[in-house]
Amino acid sequence: MRFLSSLGILLSVILVAGCGSQSTRPGDISEGSAYPMIPASGSVAVTGDFAGYPGVDPFIRRMQQQGFAPNQVAAILSGAKREQWIIDAMDRQAPRRSTGPNGAWTRYRAKFLTPDNIANGVRFWQKNEAALKQASARYGVPPEYIVAIIGVETRYGGYVGKTRIVDALSTLAFAYPRRADYFSGELASFLVMTREEGIDPFGPRGSYAGAMGLGQFMPSSFRDYAVDFDGDRHRNLWHPADAIGSVANYFKSHGWQAGEPVAVRAKVQSPAAARAMKTGYDTRYGVKELAGRGIVPAGAFRGVSKVSLLELDVGTGYEYWLGSQNFYTITRYNHSTYYAMAVHQLARAIADRKGVPSGARLSSLPDVASEARL
Repeated sequence: MRFLSSLGILLSVILVAGCGSQSTRPGDISEGSAYPMIPASGSVAVTGDFAGYPGVDPFIRRMQQQGFAPNQVAAILSGAKREQWIIDAMDRQAPRRSTGPNGAWTRYRAKFLTPDNIANGVRFWQKNEAALKQASARYGVPPEYIVAIIGVETRYGGYVGKTRIVDALSTLAFAYPRRADYFSGELASFLVMTREEGIDPFGPRGSYAGAMGLGQFMPSSFRDYAVDFDGDRHRNLWHPADAIGSVANYFKSHGWQAGEPVAVRAKVQSPAAARAMKTGYDTRYGVKELAGRGIVPAGAFRGVSKVSLLELDVGTGYEYWLGSQNFYTITRYNHSTYYAMAVHQLARAIADRKGVPSGARLSSLPDVASEARL
């Protein structure tokens, strides 16, 4: 979701339980107040942690083009804090290459496919049944996939992050040159978002990279895909109904195909030959082409002609799966095969535990029923 491609992976190591969620909008500005409660005139000099940073003046000029008075932006940046721990956390995200199987998928999967996470997903579904049913009908996304995204991202709202978004984005926009262009864009989107929604820019809190709410939307994704699903005229991703509708809208906008499966385990005639092939969520093979190489679906996978070949490191070797367009759509949320597979398997496990009839499911995973009963 225009997240950092590894953001969801890093968040996944934080194991928190529970289904609580914040139901009020952070930092509402009282009705009739001027955004963001800063006088129309005053100094445009930035003081505080970001004073003198080379990207600050160009950013102020950039926001002028968005209709912000320079002194307003200067006042916001003067109140933002530089957080060194955020820079350190970003630097630790560099991927590590592996020369052989080491069980990376097995460890990753274990963080999400737990009895508590499955049970909490069922409870979240039951508590928000009406919104999930409505979102599924409107956008064509099965409820279990909406629930699973929120479960993977924030444990159903139990962990939405405690970092002030303005601090996170300012730190990464001005003090982290490697990704400054990206994060300055997100900071700009954040300020526009708070103006549009009437939110104090110092109010919202979320992840150290600026992701917000139950579904962890970055500000640009908030502006593009967040929806007011409960009809209160505000898009509030800290509220379950708006988060549910927004996740479903995000999926639909990124190519989700209603009624099509997501992923299926593959039977591989020659593991060595499969290992030599290009794999990943962004590969595209014809089903007939793969069959000619001895790779076929292990279960029903109807209506799919083009698939991605997915390789999962299970320690003793590799599992191979086939992913559809819907699997690729999940990776638009986080560009990771493991992330999308965790969402897929958690969705299936939650649906199984809830007792959704197998005929009503829109994906294929032959061995999830037993795994869901952990």
